[in-house]
Amino acid sequence: MNSDFTLAIHSLTYLALQLDRMSTSDAISASACVHPVRIRKVLSLLKKHGFIKSKEGTGGGFIFALDLNVVNLWDIYMITSEGALQPKCPESNEKCVVGANMQNVLFNIFLGAEEHLGGYLKQYTIKDIVEHIKCEK
Repeated sequence: MNSDFTLAIHSLTYLALQLDRMSTSDAISASACVHPVRIRKVLSLLKKHGFIKSKEGTGGGFIFALDLNVVNLWDIYMITSEGALQPKCPESNEKCVVGANMQNVLFNIFLGAEEHLGGYLKQYTIKDIVEHIKCEK
């Protein structure tokens, strides 16, 4: 998993807590304590996949585009981190039974792990994250 996953969840949660108004990338980046360019990259990805909408100019910014119950953490994982669990195998000796097969064997094992992760992450929506945030206040 990479930081884009957590930044996407952070950004969507921030926007979900302000459904009635636009939020700027600067405000979101200040909340996440990252450079605005990093947030803009993540926001661009979220916009491309229809999770958010944007408006340029004065009074512009970003706003959540979907129902909070619709967006689950697996959806976000798939656009930010798909395949991140796959092990990075170095070049192996193809003449060795282990070297010739290790990458495929590990790929299949970790593909299964990613499927299990997906089942778990699908249980949590942005609405759930918002509710957890509100309970922490």
